[in-house]
Amino acid sequence: MKSKILEWGGVISAIFYTIFIALNIGMEIIGFILLLISALLLGYWSYLNKFKGIIFLQCFYAIAAILGIYRWGFDS
Repeated sequence: MKSKILEWGGVISAIFYTIFIALNIGMEIIGFILLLISALLLGYWSYLNKFKGIIFLQCFYAIAAILGIYRWGFDS
């Protein structure tokens, strides 16, 4: 059950991240926070299931999220 919550929580937050960024409606910070949440959830899910390639990808997404939060929130 825990694995499904991590998996689907990560998927749903990634979907909303994508929508918020693509619509360009001023919700970029929230979008990047959702990307970070998604990366953490899916990264942990991948760790539990020993999906090394997905863990690596989620590390990249987490770094991109942190950069996005910084650039849109503090660098404007």
